Amino acid sequence: MSDPIPDHHYQPLKGIKNWAVDDRPREKLMLKSRKALTDAELLAIIIGSGSVNESAVELSKRILGSVSNNLAELSKMEVNELVRFKGVGNAKAINIIAALELGRRRRLGEGLRRRSITSSRDAFEIIQPVIGDLAYEEFWIITLNRGNLVKRSICISEGSVAGTVADPKKIFKMALEDNASAIILCHNHPSGLVKPSANDNMVTKKCQESGKFLELPILDHIIVAGEKYFSYADEGLL
Repeated sequence: MSDPIPDHHYQPLKGIKNWAVDDRPREKLMLKSRKALTDAELLAIIIGSGSVNESAVELSKRILGSVSNNLAELSKMEVNELVRFKGVGNAKAINIIAALELGRRRRLGEGLRRRSITSSRDAFEIIQPVIGDLAYEEFWIITLNRGNLVKRSICISEGSVAGTVADPKKIFKMALEDNASAIILCHNHPSGLVKPSANDNMVTKKCQESGKFLELPILDHIIVAGEKYFSYADEGLL
């Protein structure tokens, strides 16, 4: 009979099942609450497992650390970026993206329940979940009825990191088809800077002039950059 293998030959198991119960994210959520978990622990539940040398929580901390623990930045990552982390395959990357997309849609649903626009903040809260975390520019309009109640949010164009084309003809065509009484222009700046560009000012002026002629006023132009925004109306530029 061969001699028993010395203890030092065994490698410590890193799986969640081998942790103390209070340290396991799933059990911690059940015993305490979802609010008791850190972002890394919640992400570990989504990932499901780590590897022999790294737990799911440690892997999650590494992923979050790459984006300075910013969930908004994590939500911008694509499958090809996530699979670069050792221990993350296509399935885990897709789980992460799907979970963050559900969170974005939940925020969008909450924004749409606020049907009346009374300030730039109201408009921002409606459009931010749609374009706030995008890695490229999109131009949208929010159409309103006579009581400033939201009718729809409509995508006008998709662009690149540097910009997008906002054609006033298409903007008013879509608004008229929606029987709108007023419009709020919206687009995002992936750079994180909310300051309007010369082109932003030109588009706003053209739309403002066209709106007066068509009796379809532009109430505001909101530029979204992550969790920040710029309002032409608030700045007295409309």
